Amino acid sequence: MANSSHHHTVNIAYIGGGSLNWATKLMADLAQDRLLAAHVRLYDLDHDAAVRNARIGARFAEVSKGYPARYDAVRSIEEALTGADVVVVSILPGEFEDMAHDIDIPAAYGIRQAVGDTVGPGGFVRALRSIPMMVEIAEAIRKTAPKAWVCNLTNPMSALTGAMYRAFPEIRLWGECHEVTKLRHQVAWIGNRELGSERFSHRDVTVNVLGINHFTFVGSINIGSRDMMPAYRAFAQHHGNSGWAPRAQKPGDEHDHYFMDRSRVKFDLLGRFGIPAAAGDRHLAEFLPQAQYLDEHEAWDFTLTPVSYRERDRAQKRARADALAAGEGVVHAERSDEALVDQIKALLGFGDFVSNVNLPNRGQLGGVHIGAIVETNALFSASGVTPLVAGRLPDELLTIVADHADRQTAMVGAVMENRWNDLFDLFHSDPLVAPLAEAEARRMFGEMIAATSHHLPRDLVRTAA
Repeated sequence: MANSSHHHTVNIAYIGGGSLNWATKLMADLAQDRLLAAHVRLYDLDHDAAVRNARIGARFAEVSKGYPARYDAVRSIEEALTGADVVVVSILPGEFEDMAHDIDIPAAYGIRQAVGDTVGPGGFVRALRSIPMMVEIAEAIRKTAPKAWVCNLTNPMSALTGAMYRAFPEIRLWGECHEVTKLRHQVAWIGNRELGSERFSHRDVTVNVLGINHFTFVGSINIGSRDMMPAYRAFAQHHGNSGWAPRAQKPGDEHDHYFMDRSRVKFDLLGRFGIPAAAGDRHLAEFLPQAQYLDEHEAWDFTLTPVSYRERDRAQKRARADALAAGEGVVHAERSDEALVDQIKALLGFGDFVSNVNLPNRGQLGGVHIGAIVETNALFSASGVTPLVAGRLPDELLTIVADHADRQTAMVGAVMENRWNDLFDLFHSDPLVAPLAEAEARRMFGEMIAATSHHLPRDLVRTAA
C-alpha cells in the first residue's frame, strides 16, 4: 500500500460491486475519511449494477472530506483483484426466489424461520449453493492477490468464511458482521440516559464477544473504565417483559415492522444463561428449538421476515440507486456504523483497532474445536488481524454453540470433498429440523434441493432426489 505525504493509497477490489446496501455504506465512509485515497474496482456478475455504483461512487467522491476515492466498474474478477490491497466480498448467493424456497418449503412442514440465511433449513441450503461461489472467489484471490486482506460480508458468514479458508488456507480473511453493534448502541443509550446528555456513541462501548456469527454473547461491557454490566443487567430486567427500542415504531413502516429489534429474546437469554446476548432477536431465535421462541414469535415481539418484503425493499433500493446514479438526490459524507474503514486504516498502521470478527478458532474461544469459525474480538494492526482470547461460554450455552459450529464445519467439509451422502444427517441434526421424522425431513430436504438445483452440483441434486 503506497504512501505519500498527503494521502495513503489503498486499492480495494469489491466482489459483488453492484451491491445495493454495503457498497454505498463503504462509499460514505471513504468520503468522510481524511487519510485514505482509495481506488475501488467494482466487479459484479451484473455489470450494469457495478457501472451504476461507480457513478454513485463518483458522487460521493465529489463531497469527500479528504482525498476523493476513485470507482471503476470492471468486467472480470481478475481485473478487480490485480494489485488489490483489500478485497471486499458481498454477494447474494442465488436470487430472492431461491431464498423464498428456503423459507416457504420448511414452512409447509411447520418450520418457522425469522431470517433463514444462517442456520436452520434455510441457512443450510443457502450455504450449499454459496460455498462453490465462495471457493471460486477464494481461488481467484489465491491466484491474483494472495497477500490482500479479505473481508467477507456474505451470509451464512460462518460456513462461507470457513469454505474460503478451506479453499485457500493462507488467505488473510475475516468475516464481518454488525449485529453486536446493536447491543453497543443499547449500552451507549443507557450511559447517556444516566448522564442526561448525548455523550456516548456505540464506539465508546467495548465488549468481550464470545460465540458464532448471529449467536453472539458478551462477557464484559465497559464505557471507558466503567463496568457497565450491572447497569445492563438492570436494564434488561426492567425491560424484559415490555421490550425496548430506541424510538417508537413508525406507523405503517414495513422496515420498522420487520426489523425493529425489541430485544425480548436477548433479555430472556441473559436470564437463562447469565450472559448478555448480543445479536438481534430474529437471528438468535433460529439457533434454538422452535418451541422456545419461533412458535410464539409474536408474543416475543419479533417477526418472521417474508421474502416478498425483501423483494419490495430491493425494488425501492434499486430505484433510489438509479436516481443517485442519474444525479438526483443528495449524497452525504457521513460515517456509517460499519467498521471496515477503521479496520483498513489499522492494517495500514494508523493506530490499533479492536472489533468483533469471524475467524478460525485458534484457541480464542474455549470449548469449541480448533479451526471452527468463531466470532470474538480481534486486534487490527500493522501486524495483521490477531484474534483475542475471549474465554469460555457458560457450559449449557457452550454445548449449543459447539453443536452449531461442528455442524457448519462438517457441512463445509462434506461439500468441498463431494461427500453428498453426509449432508442429510447434518441437515436433520439442526435444532429446527430435528423434531421432524426422518422420512419427512428427507422429503423436505429433497424438495429444497430440487428448488435451488440450478445453483448446485449435479451429484448433490441426484443424491438428494
